[in-house]
Amino acid sequence: MNDNEQNSRVASDADFDLQMSSQQMLSLASKAAELIVDRVTGLSKEKAWDGEFRQSLAQQLMSDPPEEGTSAADVLERAAHEILPFALRLDHPRSFGFIPSSPTWPGVVSDFMAAGFHINQCTWLVASGPSQLELLVIDWFRKWLGYPESAGGLLTSGASAASVDALVAARESAGYPDNATVYMSDQSHSALPRAAKIIGIRPHCIRLIPSDAHFRMDMTALAQAVAGDRKKGFNPIAVVANAGTSSTGAIDPLRKLAAFREKEGIWLHVDAAYGGFAIVTDVGKQLLAGIERADSVGLDAHKWFFQPYEAGSLLVKDATSLEHAFAFRHDILQDTVWGANHPNLADRGLQLSRSVRALKIWASVQTFGMAAFRRAVSKGMELATRAGEYIRHSSMLELLTPVSLGIVCFRVNPQGISLDDESLEGVNKDVLARVFWDGQAFYSSTLVGEIFALRLCIVNHTTTWEDVRATLESTERFGQMAVDRVQLTPER
Repeated sequence: MNDNEQNSRVASDADFDLQMSSQQMLSLASKAAELIVDRVTGLSKEKAWDGEFRQSLAQQLMSDPPEEGTSAADVLERAAHEILPFALRLDHPRSFGFIPSSPTWPGVVSDFMAAGFHINQCTWLVASGPSQLELLVIDWFRKWLGYPESAGGLLTSGASAASVDALVAARESAGYPDNATVYMSDQSHSALPRAAKIIGIRPHCIRLIPSDAHFRMDMTALAQAVAGDRKKGFNPIAVVANAGTSSTGAIDPLRKLAAFREKEGIWLHVDAAYGGFAIVTDVGKQLLAGIERADSVGLDAHKWFFQPYEAGSLLVKDATSLEHAFAFRHDILQDTVWGANHPNLADRGLQLSRSVRALKIWASVQTFGMAAFRRAVSKGMELATRAGEYIRHSSMLELLTPVSLGIVCFRVNPQGISLDDESLEGVNKDVLARVFWDGQAFYSSTLVGEIFALRLCIVNHTTTWEDVRATLESTERFGQMAVDRVQLTPER
């Protein structure tokens, strides 16, 4: 055999180096499913959070890539036991920190299917079926919001990307003015000022409007800021409202903001990443009344609609406003223009390479039905309300804000005992640290004004009242232990 023949044979063999037989693929998929199902079904017996210091993880994981491979089943076992457990278990029934989420199993399996079908959902030519499915899911969201038929949108990685897309559309609608300004509440998520900065709004032109006593945007302060800016030669292009702040769950006055938007001619975007899916319930529709008058709305299905990451979305009242901002002709894509009413969803946002995100949402709703989703969302609000009542009747705990959506802000502040502000903050930080390391539950903190607050976000469909009650009882117990360690005075 000459050198050319030898090289040809080696190259031919190498073509199959990264393949598996059908039996090997089935065996590996079965192994992965077994590991995940064992995790999910045993979750309540595990800690809600487990973490490790970087030095320890680096010693365990940092190595050069192997030149030759090993058993794929062993690789999955290692991932399942040495890597993935060191994380917050967002789907744990006693996971209340930040914004948790418990995905449906059909949603999880749908992501596996989407990965296996290996579709880039960029254009209609490349992904007709998935594109139509995304249009369907977006149309569901449109109807729930009360948007007109002219509305449309796309699925995104999450609210951060949706916010960028929305503000790009707002800037386009305003005509790219110089000295552009954007307005949002001082309670807004950090993703929102970051989005404004990404689209080119100078930091000193991002206006954080004070909130009122209920942590909602102050309409008088907003009107004064916009009027003052216009007199100074600035050009307001967008107001960003909250439909459920991350800290307290507060909902900005959406109807008043919509009226202000119509009067002033400024784009109104609503960040409903966390709270927006309350709209599928009767209570949520009342709380979010006015959202249908916004120019755009961001919703995260990987939060309160129980989907695996990533499942964000952006809806706009006029679907063409996104295409005006994002559609560009490119020679390499000239074959993908299918014709009228066959939208290329990459023309509606910043991503060209896009995963299939609609399948998990569609499969979950098809499997369980909307009645089950409504009950699950309602359950979170009901448990939060019940938690608020528990705290009101506790001699150890103090409710700091009205319960809103699924969020409860409170602190340890025992009756009959006087603690100065510094000691009280120290007690609550001590309690939070104990909760972290105890691991039976997990919640996080926020600031309510200047007050350090403990915070529960109750949205997981697997959570029961027993989970909430046990978490509050442990907080009372840790609180008493922390109080016992500080200097006390006899009266409050």
